[in-house]
Parts: sequence; structure tokens; C-alpha cells
Amino acid sequence: IDELGRVVIPKEIRRTLRIREGDPLEIYTDKDGEVILKKYSPIGEISNFAKDYTESLFRSLGHIACITDKDMIVSASGVSRKELWEKPISRDLEQAIQSRQVVTANRGNGTRLVPVTSEEDAQSYTAQVICPIIADGESIGAVVLLSREPAARMGDTELKVAETTASIVG
Repeated sequence: IDELGRVVIPKEIRRTLRIREGDPLEIYTDKDGEVILKKYSPIGEISNFAKDYTESLFRSLGHIACITDKDMIVSASGVSRKELWEKPISRDLEQAIQSRQVVTANRGNGTRLVPVTSEEDAQSYTAQVICPIIADGESIGAVVLLSREPAARMGDTELKVAETTASIVG
């Protein structure tokens, strides 16, 4: 700790938590007096709302529905909770969010699918839509629709639903 009360967070911890210069952190203590650092996520603040939204998307469209922040999947419906929920997102998805890139991909027409988590291969999906969530001019996450059905195709309907959801969440 320096004379101004600043603390240096070791590089390995910053890398693990994906903390970059300028990222907001939550700092608090627990009842035992331990200091806890947590990367702040504006989407994480509305996780209950996000869960209701992904459930509604899954019931309406029949596709796996996810809402992510810039680091992990905040909510997922249509798959087991362990499969996607709170998993770190892939670098490719992180880049799509940062570049505000809307992705509509269908395996049948040869477009490249983006891996959603850093632990999986995009080959497990047959179609996807990724729409960045923009809040106050900043890209803060994404709405992701996925399918594993062999004949599934994502089209204008799925794209418009994802864009509308991203707009509302943003």
C-alpha cells in the first residue's frame, strides 16, 4: 500500500479476473474482516431480470438464450445451469462485444460460428445470433441465441428479437 492508500493488484490476479486499467471494482469486507475485490458488472446487477428474460426468450423461440456481460455468462436458459451459467466468455465473443459486431451464423451456409465460452468449441452449435448490449454509449455485454438442432436456422425474427432484448437490457 502506498502513501495515497493505493494497492497494487498482482498481474496474475488481474489476468484471472480479466481486470484492465480503468475497470470498476467492488471492494468490501466480510464479517471476518477479509477484503474482497470483485469486478463490477452492470449486467450482474440485474441478473434476476436477465434470468426472467432468457427464460422468456427460450419459451418463445425454442432456442438456447444467454445474456452475458464482458466477462461471463450472467444468465442462460434452455441448457443445464452448469453448462453455461457463470462461465467465462470466449475471446472471440469478447471481441464481438467490444467491436459492437452483430453476428448471425448458420452452419448450413458456411458462416463461422463464434465460440460462446472459453471452454467450448463452436462446433457444438448449428446456428447463433449475437447482439451486443449498449448502455450509455458503451458495449457492456451481449444477448446470444444458440441452437444445436441440425436443421435450425437463425433469421430475421431471431435477429430482431435479440436486438430488441439487447436494447431493453441496455
